[in-house]
Amino acid sequence: MKVREFELVPQIKIGGDNKPVFFAGPCVIESYEHTMKMAEELKAIFKEFDLPFIFKSYFDKANRNSLSSFRGPGLKEGLGILMEVKKKFDLPIITDVHLPSQVDEVANVADVIQIPAFLCRQTDLVLEAAKSGKPVNIKKGQFMAPWNMIGILNKARSVKNDKLMLTERGSTFGYNNLVVDFRSFPILRATGFPVIFDATHSLQLPGGKGETTGGNSEYIPELVRSSLACGVDGVFLEVHDNTRKALCDGPNMLQLEKLRPLLKQVSDILSICSWR
Repeated sequence: MKVREFELVPQIKIGGDNKPVFFAGPCVIESYEHTMKMAEELKAIFKEFDLPFIFKSYFDKANRNSLSSFRGPGLKEGLGILMEVKKKFDLPIITDVHLPSQVDEVANVADVIQIPAFLCRQTDLVLEAAKSGKPVNIKKGQFMAPWNMIGILNKARSVKNDKLMLTERGSTFGYNNLVVDFRSFPILRATGFPVIFDATHSLQLPGGKGETTGGNSEYIPELVRSSLACGVDGVFLEVHDNTRKALCDGPNMLQLEKLRPLLKQVSDILSICSWR
């Protein structure tokens, strides 16, 4: 089914018959220099394939298992870096909020606000994000059935925000593993709202390395291709130029050099997707 169409940012629409939107970037802001480098390279690659692109990176990874895990530069410094990405490269931004008190500051920088999967049921956070008037991407919790996301959508819609998206990012499957049920895509799209597929977090092995997260990044291309064949409205990809040395989520991120071959496959699939 076709879902509602709306403008995410000027010149980028999601839903309807529009091309899937790509939300891509490193998991977390590691430094000013690294963030600028990644933003510049990603913009060039997505432009090459004429695919809509929104830069993502987090100022704080607040939901880590270990106290020693790298969290990022924090709210003020992180938002300052993301603002520089906007200005220098003319790129729209998506980033997470973890607390209702963060929403106003984040909304001054981010073009799209994201609700992390672990926090999708936090009513005050969802309402505050929706009240900002910005498009809101709500990640489906690993513990949520897709049909239960209707209640979360209704929370956000109660404050007159219909610029909403739902993201599938895998479901808890035993210990330290996630699985993607592809039935989730049509179920989520039946709500009438665009659906994003988080291809990299879906391949996490949460806590799989004890103090840190493991992952199966080698399967990213297969999951991306399959999700596009299912008709998703966007793809979320964490990308890094050196996943082995990444400070967060390296095992499930896409190595930058593999992005072009993947997007070539994406373009080929989209050229025959007459059902979109």
